[in-house]
Amino acid sequence: MNIKEHQARPEDFAITRRQFLNRFGMGFGALGLAGLLGPELLTASARGGESRSPLEPRNPPLPARAKRVIHIFAQGAPSQVDTWDPKPALLRHAGQALPGMNGLAMPSPFKFEKKGQAGIEVSEVFPRLGEHVDEMAIIRSMYTDIPAHEVATVMMNTGSLRLAKPSLGSWTVYGLGTENQNMPGFISLRPGGNLPPGGTQNWQAAFLPGVYQGTSVNTSAGSVEDMIQNIRNPYISLREQRRQLDLVHQLNELHSQNLQKDAPLEARIEAYEIAFKMQSAATDAFDFQKEPPAMRALYGDTPQGRQMLIARRLLERGVRFVQVWAGGWDHHNDIERRLPQQAGEIDQPLGALLTDLKQRGLLDSTLVVWGGEFGRTVTKDRNGNENPGRDHNNKAFSTWLAGGGVKGGTIYGATDEFGARAVDQPVHVHDLHATILKLLGFDHTKLTYRYNGRDFRLTDVAGNVVAGVLA
Repeated sequence: MNIKEHQARPEDFAITRRQFLNRFGMGFGALGLAGLLGPELLTASARGGESRSPLEPRNPPLPARAKRVIHIFAQGAPSQVDTWDPKPALLRHAGQALPGMNGLAMPSPFKFEKKGQAGIEVSEVFPRLGEHVDEMAIIRSMYTDIPAHEVATVMMNTGSLRLAKPSLGSWTVYGLGTENQNMPGFISLRPGGNLPPGGTQNWQAAFLPGVYQGTSVNTSAGSVEDMIQNIRNPYISLREQRRQLDLVHQLNELHSQNLQKDAPLEARIEAYEIAFKMQSAATDAFDFQKEPPAMRALYGDTPQGRQMLIARRLLERGVRFVQVWAGGWDHHNDIERRLPQQAGEIDQPLGALLTDLKQRGLLDSTLVVWGGEFGRTVTKDRNGNENPGRDHNNKAFSTWLAGGGVKGGTIYGATDEFGARAVDQPVHVHDLHATILKLLGFDHTKLTYRYNGRDFRLTDVAGNVVAGVLA
């Protein structure tokens, strides 16, 4: 053997300009392709190169009482003293100036009545929901940072005031996956075409892989095809689409055998497969007309009733997180007339949902959350018209939880004698998020995602579990 033949020569280290561009250009091209395909493809690589779907259901690290969540967002900020937090002291000081507050005391025009075995006082505007207080833990001492609708709405959904952060639903699916591989794990239902304050930030995945982002659906549309645009391919049949996907799977199998398994590529193929399956799965789930007439009557033939019925159909089909937008609570004036109207739109449908989930054996494993982004003042709105309402108040509002792992028939925390400020066991939005994650089986300080060299979490650097609402 000639040893010199195996020694490196100077010309071996020299390459032409064409060779340089060819070799390095292909490398940069691969990086560019990875960027186009999306960060969600990195998920499989992060799990040791396994080709599992990033939406595959996973067990939480801690014991969990809830398997799924439905968040009914009462956007607009419901008045706490007119719904879940009665304050007789306001009647005694009606029309008087209150210490440290602007405006004159405005007692609630609505009567409160004790409901359930727990004897919890509930406003007359919620006759159906009042029947479920024994399943609810009502937090009367909520507070948030800023009383501005857009900021506070995004805060309630993402735990962030400024930076674009992943939403509560995205964190939930990131941690647990989803039980239905034919549907998105997180679906946000809107009753109209207009986006809520904060827009898509409310269901965004932000820096989490894009597969965890919420799918927003306008439930006011007349058909499933209108609710979920582009759900069907108008150019080729399902059979032809199936053949195309099968060919992609075959080519990927050849690639895996002859070269190596490519986890990002397999994750992208999985996304295509889910999109294909959704054509039939989503069409079925959103078609509430398949429900018996008696069930549709239970929920009510209203936009909110149909929305709640669709939400139940999604939950029972394994969708992990369903958000229902039930807005219209921004009552700066004429609250005596407008608040009962808004409460009436949600009272029957939400009461029916709780009844329906319980009858189907789903309530014990489903966490139901209701609440807005902040509360209202206990004084008349400063506009001083003849039909007064209430202004914004971030220092006190009410939220309730029901279902999986919640201690029903419970009142937690309290506001001052007028209902203007949380004074006993105050609960911040971060605390609420920490509690929701606890019920799902997570320590909120350990459910993290590394981004830009830092570990981020839903609760930022704050948050304490509200143990008093846990069963």
